[in-house]
Amino acid sequence: MPTVLKLSETPEPIIYETALQYLLAGKIIAYPTETFYGLGAAFDNTDGLKRLWEIKQRPSGKPFPLIAADVTQIGVLVEAAIEPEAMALIALYWPGPLTILFNARAGLSALITSKEGKVAVRIPGGYAALSLVRHIQFPITSTSANISNAPPASDAQGVIEYFGSSIDLIIDGGRTKGGMASTIVDVSGGQITVIREGAVDLSNRPAPPGPYTSTRQGL
Repeated sequence: MPTVLKLSETPEPIIYETALQYLLAGKIIAYPTETFYGLGAAFDNTDGLKRLWEIKQRPSGKPFPLIAADVTQIGVLVEAAIEPEAMALIALYWPGPLTILFNARAGLSALITSKEGKVAVRIPGGYAALSLVRHIQFPITSTSANISNAPPASDAQGVIEYFGSSIDLIIDGGRTKGGMASTIVDVSGGQITVIREGAVDLSNRPAPPGPYTSTRQGL
């Protein structure tokens, strides 16, 4: 069975330092976000990413999204300066459930980049997830804690029921609030395109920084 550390019982610095050591060793952790539990592997640990792919039974061609602590941390993932349209959305919605597609830096794993060379990133709004990436100081995956196409887990017991000992560490923050998954957008070419509609409704955003369209994918 996985190691379970409860936020209500263990000092947070101990929990996050433990998570760091697990991630550096190529292990997989589960942690609470502002919606459901997510599964984390270090963005640059090939063994951890491959193992996560296997236990999630992830379809081919569907890379993992990532979370990061701040815009500076995202620099290890993107090939160039963040576009103004993306920065405007970041100012409005981060930390929070908005995932943005960026042009990926060369050399990143195919498990976190699309065939179009994009990487999906957000700064999480859930305090535990945000505190985690602030402590470890590198991006991690933030795929939902479930077998692909099954409902995501909203508590530690749900994570255990899905994965058992395939998960190495669970940061138990109690039951999450659930709700919609993050909205996913692409801002290539100065146009904001919604790839997946979710918790953030961009059609009602103030001071729109660019044209808005929706592909209505992944609903």
